[in-house]
Amino acid sequence: MEILQKLYEMTAISGFIEQPLSLLMIAIALLLLYLGIIKRFEPLLLVPISFGVLLANIPYGNMGVVSEEVISSSGLLDIAKEHGIMNMLYYALIKTGLLPPIIFMGVGALTDFGPMLRNLRLAYFGGAAQIGIFTVLIFSVIFGMDIKEAAAIGIIGGADGPTAIYTAIKLAPHLLGPIAIAAYSYMALVPVIIPMVVKFTMTEKEIRINMKEQDRLFPPRHQIKDIKKLKIIFPIVLCLIVSVLVPSATPLIGMLLFGNLVKEIGTDTHRLYSAASESIMNAATIFLGLTIGATMKADTFLTPQTLLIVLGGFLAFVISVAGGIYAAKIYNRFSNKKINPLIGATGLSAVPMSSRVANEIALKYDSENHILQYAMSSNISGVIGSAVAAGVLISFLS
Repeated sequence: MEILQKLYEMTAISGFIEQPLSLLMIAIALLLLYLGIIKRFEPLLLVPISFGVLLANIPYGNMGVVSEEVISSSGLLDIAKEHGIMNMLYYALIKTGLLPPIIFMGVGALTDFGPMLRNLRLAYFGGAAQIGIFTVLIFSVIFGMDIKEAAAIGIIGGADGPTAIYTAIKLAPHLLGPIAIAAYSYMALVPVIIPMVVKFTMTEKEIRINMKEQDRLFPPRHQIKDIKKLKIIFPIVLCLIVSVLVPSATPLIGMLLFGNLVKEIGTDTHRLYSAASESIMNAATIFLGLTIGATMKADTFLTPQTLLIVLGGFLAFVISVAGGIYAAKIYNRFSNKKINPLIGATGLSAVPMSSRVANEIALKYDSENHILQYAMSSNISGVIGSAVAAGVLISFLS
């Protein structure tokens, strides 16, 4: 009987009996794994996040992230010894804000600013689409929510996972898990959300606006003579401007533009580009996903607040898409050269998924209406816009 008792105590069965909601969290983890593996919804991050959720909710596994009050002033070695390796990774890599900028460096290395530089007027819509962030922030505060929490939820409307995580770390670290899940879930649902918003905000005539035809009717006044040189100068100049105006955005914008710079320089920095876009970014993505997932234990995740975060993030996302569309409509009222409002819908940071979805919608109505390169201009500027918006919020609220 003693042996049977010890075998029972060795297992996690008693833990499940004491905390049955852990089984629900494991079910949620399995659902997320299904979405990431079978449905291919952002698998690069959804798979590690959901597996982190799975690990965190195994009783006695010592893989769930504990609150900062429990950690107190322990050193990293003490944290690893007393609370497990996941806590050590979380407090060393996430709590310090290290990994989101590292991932932004990789994003920069994979980004081509060429489409935006060739169509700078379309970059405006990358800023207009950030309206969802501030709309949800304002209404959340009106309804009594803490302003830091409201800002962390609103930033989901920028459709940028690393930016949402970085903002949550700075303003509302206790909401990090649900905010990360909401941000990446809605990014994965871009092919569903954008067509839904377009259906209620655009007419068929607007969807059929052909950008190449508009370029033929109203050719650009200025041509870029040396795009390669401009693509090297651009990240340097933009980094200086943004860093001076919004210093708190520098960790994200600076790393984004550094990654882009080493890409554009070419063969002389190819090794740096390769490391930033592959090995470093891949390792950072794994640790980010696992540790974010490990924060989502049953006692902290299954709360009414989590539901509000999911709802608030969805509203921010939808308003951002609609805001970009209506910004294009307003522009068309005052300009002879029309812009397809689908380009405004891509002012999110979900690159390049938003652009591909917008292009598919346009082609559905006109098989010759290719708007991908135009949509990428707004889409890429949305990455910059959401990072700047996060910097502004952090500056005012930290």
